[in-house]
Amino acid sequence: MDEHEQNDWAPETLAVRLGQERSQYGEHSEALYLTSSFVFKNAAQAAARFSGAEPGNVYARFTNPTVTSLQQRLAALEGAEDCIATASGMAAIMATVMALMNSGQHIVASQSIFGATQQLFGNLLPRFGIETTFVDGANLAAYSAALQPNTRIVFVESPSNPLTELVDIAALGKITRAHGSLLVVDNCFCTPALQLPLALGADLVIHSATKYLDGQGRVLGGAVCGPKVLTDEVFKFLRTTGPTLSPFNAWIILKGLETLFIRMTAQSANALALAQWLAQQPSVSRVHYPGLPTHPQYELAKRQQSGGGAIVSFEVRGGRDAAWRVVDHCKLLSITANLGDTKTTITHPASTTHGRITAEARAQSGITEGLLRIAVGLEAQVDLQADLLRGLAG
Repeated sequence: MDEHEQNDWAPETLAVRLGQERSQYGEHSEALYLTSSFVFKNAAQAAARFSGAEPGNVYARFTNPTVTSLQQRLAALEGAEDCIATASGMAAIMATVMALMNSGQHIVASQSIFGATQQLFGNLLPRFGIETTFVDGANLAAYSAALQPNTRIVFVESPSNPLTELVDIAALGKITRAHGSLLVVDNCFCTPALQLPLALGADLVIHSATKYLDGQGRVLGGAVCGPKVLTDEVFKFLRTTGPTLSPFNAWIILKGLETLFIRMTAQSANALALAQWLAQQPSVSRVHYPGLPTHPQYELAKRQQSGGGAIVSFEVRGGRDAAWRVVDHCKLLSITANLGDTKTTITHPASTTHGRITAEARAQSGITEGLLRIAVGLEAQVDLQADLLRGLAG
């Protein structure tokens, strides 16, 4: 396929078609290359491949045709020059930090980020001489105040997990560029179907491909998207240390991308309807969803995203006991901390995804004992409401 012609395709077409190179067998679906290594024609070609003088596959820890197909497709969807796939979303974050930072450098991060990311930044990276300052994610002035001469990365989720807090990516990008630091945006909740952080001013985009990019809860995966001058460094780290995406997982995620746009559109609509319904329930004190006019950043969401996404968080009156009652009465919703699935999931963040961080950190992040997070799937709205009503009416 002519590269110029591919560049003219709409995003929905790119998600289905880009990155496929058929073998001699002419397969219609992308081929799955399950091999640990690749054979060379002669010693000279082997040397050229290992040195990088000749492009091609060498060893599946860092080169594989199926993984390459996924990387090309996701890069195109994000509007990125390049993409590096990793074994998980956390592997993508770790690879980015370790590849682009040195001991003695500094991170500024929103305090409203995934619990495992908080653990990495707050507890593990200091062992390597990398410190992190956590700030109020919605307050641009807080980022400016936290920047230090040695700040290398500013890291945000938008929307955040689990409170769907947004960051003004364009405005923050101007701040980080003026300072000379890199803005890294976790785009897990929106995916390129709903938001394009690079176009807004981010330097790198991070994905947990485990979530919406796969879309059916089947495999783990991660990705880093951005300019080659940065992703080349991530590739070098991955080649040496090996947090590699397997070919099988890459193939599954490729299949997931084919339905990404239709899933995100449908799940966002389902989430909005559920958020509106939850806001009317007497036992619910607050609903967090960017598609609701009551969300404090509703206008930003309309500018920055093409949909509200599929994550709805809400607070029930009565704290942990009331929240657990809702969870325990669910018969349809899956009680699991994973998200991004076609099956709706529910979790209590304070005791699961954010259970390892301190109570003080949870309070600063707004993770109350009565908070529940729902990742809305594709079930009928009437069934989702009936399943939740048992616990809410308790």
